[in-house]
Amino acid sequence: MEWTRDQEFSLKSLSSENNVFLTGGAGTGKSTIIREFIKNQEGVAVLASTGTAAILLGGRTFHSFFGLGIMEGGTEVVVERALKYRGIVQRLRKTKTILIDEISMIGAPELLTAERIARRARANSAPWGGLRVIAIGDFAQLPPVVRGEPGNPNPERPWCFLTDTWRDTVFDSVVLREIVRSRDSDWNQILGLVRWGELTEESYGVLKSRVGAVPLQFQGTRLFARRNQVESLNQDRLKTLPGAAREYNTIYMGNAQRLDELKRNAPIPEVLLLKEGALVMFRQNDPEYRFVNGTLGTIRKMKDQEITVELLSGKTIELKPATYGLQDAEGQTVASASNFPLNLAWACTIHKAQGATLDRVHADLRGVWEHGQAYVALSRVRSMDDLTLEGLSPQGFRVDPAVRDFYSSLR
Repeated sequence: MEWTRDQEFSLKSLSSENNVFLTGGAGTGKSTIIREFIKNQEGVAVLASTGTAAILLGGRTFHSFFGLGIMEGGTEVVVERALKYRGIVQRLRKTKTILIDEISMIGAPELLTAERIARRARANSAPWGGLRVIAIGDFAQLPPVVRGEPGNPNPERPWCFLTDTWRDTVFDSVVLREIVRSRDSDWNQILGLVRWGELTEESYGVLKSRVGAVPLQFQGTRLFARRNQVESLNQDRLKTLPGAAREYNTIYMGNAQRLDELKRNAPIPEVLLLKEGALVMFRQNDPEYRFVNGTLGTIRKMKDQEITVELLSGKTIELKPATYGLQDAEGQTVASASNFPLNLAWACTIHKAQGATLDRVHADLRGVWEHGQAYVALSRVRSMDDLTLEGLSPQGFRVDPAVRDFYSSLR
């Protein structure tokens, strides 16, 4: 595989002994770099901010690794509770490096609490008790979840980069600047303006020119802000295809108590309903690089243990079932889900599309409410020609000033 100069430099930085913050806009290859780095690493705990991200990455959640739970009782209570568990103390003492993916979704209280647990568990007063920390993500994309109080629906985001913990970690910041997802320079320039909330009248006009009804015979994915719109459209479109749907039941194995968690977070449904002619999305990165998470295709033939998918590029894939594992805090697989790594792809939520490369998109941005949400939706495609829009909302292009200031300091 060919690496850009940015990517080669980032891999060298990750191979050092320093703490590293690896960042960059959508499509700069952060996920590819993670996969390459962790191939032959020992003593690295791969952590993710959400259960779905952890399953796709083959790692653990940040919360389970540090014993944070849902942070009930506040920092001091969580720290004392975590340190009572011998397993937490033992794994922190034997771990050399933690790699945290999607760091933007880790809130300030969680980061502060985890660092304090690590320092005390390792009986070492250095930041993180001497653990090496690699943080990967883009704060200009989806932020940590926080609930607004009545009368304050837009509370301040608890960005972890604003904490003393972040400052004391002393990261080598590596910024990926070259977009590898898209070779459309005009489109990349517009995405850069969207990312920083600096849309000009001209660039906003370009986006408005993409607004219209769903193109006739549209073969692509519609992105929505809300999940109920997605489920309804996918099932309605499946019903329009002739014949009966074929059911592929996901096979679950493992700890009964963890299966519910796996079912909530696995990128595949409990029952995959498919018909010939159905538009589907691949939900894994192929080790042979035939497809990536988000690649679209059409079902052409279905057997018990093999499905033929024709990609939008015209290439045909003979697909076998895949297995997704849920790891416990110790890194042991405690539950698994096996089925074809596919979802119906006529529609998808913007949140679930983060990290995916989609071949064609028709996005409804009228209902976006979150900082970075419009940027995530727009940056899924390789070219402006692959994008049409149902509508725009000016508030969807807001960027938190704290994020803009933070990245200005990195430049």
